[in-house]
Amino acid sequence: QVQLVESGGGSVQAGGSLRLSCATSGYTYSMNYIGWCRQAPGKERETVAVFDIVGGSTYYADSVKGRFTISQDSAKNTMYLQMNSLKPEDTAMYYCAASYRSRFYSQADFGYWGQGTQVTVSS
Repeated sequence: QVQLVESGGGSVQAGGSLRLSCATSGYTYSMNYIGWCRQAPGKERETVAVFDIVGGSTYYADSVKGRFTISQDSAKNTMYLQMNSLKPEDTAMYYCAASYRSRFYSQADFGYWGQGTQVTVSS
């Protein structure tokens, strides 16, 4: 079992930055993938960024590529999502998630989720 707790959300003007944090606890040793997903009102949840803990590779949605950066501090059992040049369309509830599966294909592979943190970007 693993627990995920997000923090760092808030309100910011367009062009601003936020850093989301996700503290992990419990059985974290065998996590293979960690990531961030978001869901805006009336829209489907989308995968924003994924980090392959073993291989070190990253995946970003086209909509955030070049603006968002996912990272992990294994010593602190915390992962981050640095969000720069924020746009109003980035407004959503952001969730961190973790997977123990050997392969990652979609957010359906995430078995553990945090409770979410709200990000609101005003124009």
